[in-house]
Amino acid sequence: MTEGVIRMLIFENIKMAFQSLMSNKMRSLLTMLGIIIGIGSVIAIMTVSSSLTTSISSSFQEMGANNVTVGIKQKSTESEERSDGMKFGAASKNSTVDEEDRITDAMIEELKQQYSNEIDDISLTESVGSATVKSGSDYANINLSGVNNGYFTANDISLVAGRNIKKEDVEGNKKVIMVSDKVVDNMFDGDTDSALGSKINVSVNGTYYYYYIVGVYQYESDGTVSTDTDEDVTTSAYIPITVAKEQTRSDEGYTQLVVVTSDKVSDVSEFADRINAFLSTYYVANEDYEISTTTMTSLTESMNDMINTVSIAVSFIAGISLLVGGIGVMNIMLVSITERTREIGTRKALGAKNSSIRLQFIIESVILCLIGGILGIVVGLVLGAIAAVALGYSAAVPVTAVIVATIFSMVIGIFFGYYPANKAAKLNPIEALRYE
Repeated sequence: MTEGVIRMLIFENIKMAFQSLMSNKMRSLLTMLGIIIGIGSVIAIMTVSSSLTTSISSSFQEMGANNVTVGIKQKSTESEERSDGMKFGAASKNSTVDEEDRITDAMIEELKQQYSNEIDDISLTESVGSATVKSGSDYANINLSGVNNGYFTANDISLVAGRNIKKEDVEGNKKVIMVSDKVVDNMFDGDTDSALGSKINVSVNGTYYYYYIVGVYQYESDGTVSTDTDEDVTTSAYIPITVAKEQTRSDEGYTQLVVVTSDKVSDVSEFADRINAFLSTYYVANEDYEISTTTMTSLTESMNDMINTVSIAVSFIAGISLLVGGIGVMNIMLVSITERTREIGTRKALGAKNSSIRLQFIIESVILCLIGGILGIVVGLVLGAIAAVALGYSAAVPVTAVIVATIFSMVIGIFFGYYPANKAAKLNPIEALRYE
């Protein structure tokens, strides 16, 4: 057969398939229902998964996807083997972080010098604790933290008025503070001009400290449900880290820091490994602690892998309905062949080949499944978008899942349509013409 004849034959079979489906609309719809439910369920799940993954990636990007968190962690206590072959547990590690275990300022400076072209800044923090700003009957709840100027490079904080904590504030142990607009609302009736430069008293565990406001930032809720009113909401406040260390009387050095990488770093995870290797040289002789590095990229990948694993597992369960739908397609094709036995006999008597009969019914099965698949995709996208919005995420269309679902629908049509089509092709034309 020439290419033109084959193309015409396929076109005629598609036309006949649609005519057959339209002549039995309700039966065709009920047959497609299993395919629609199966594909729709999978697409809905993948839409929610894609939306959740996109939202998490976006959130981690805002939190600093190119940042490397460096800290110290306890070395693992693995069993050790004696010379006589007996095994015993290693001695329990010291759970207290001593001053000699901490990352020192000297280590940080050497790290900066070693990777001067790849490090933009280093963020340091020291928690002081919950505190209250008080003036007469006015008050504001805060979480007080000591930071260096690098903290504002690593974190996206919107300044409303004034300035951030500077390097000079840290080096000079200045009694300055940066507060949120909520604190200004409570203490200064929202007047930032009056707030800047004002002296405020802060109570930390019953001890009062005073600071001068140098900056006001815009408070943004983290999205968690809170029963606090706007007046009682707790916001963060920042003071120089040197001042915080004096107040808490903490040891020198740090247990954690954040490295802000430059644009020259193309692979953050690889750079994190190099930082780990560099700082680990200081901990070779340390029996209790070692260096640990993590990145937002690795956290994002781990979170996405977990979401995808759950989605695939649930999709697999939902895909069982596809098997049921495929069996339904096979069943209805067998019924259709029985109803059209005389038609098949007539076509074979007029010279139709077995391959032509087989192709006719396979195409009809594929069309049936393809329409069901397309309807399932539409239903799945709508339900998935509704679910994503209800969960508070922007709906993201899983393009790959849509393409795979379309192809899978065609595969189901071929797989479950072949047996009935082959049975039709092998009918004896004489017996088919006698069939009532």
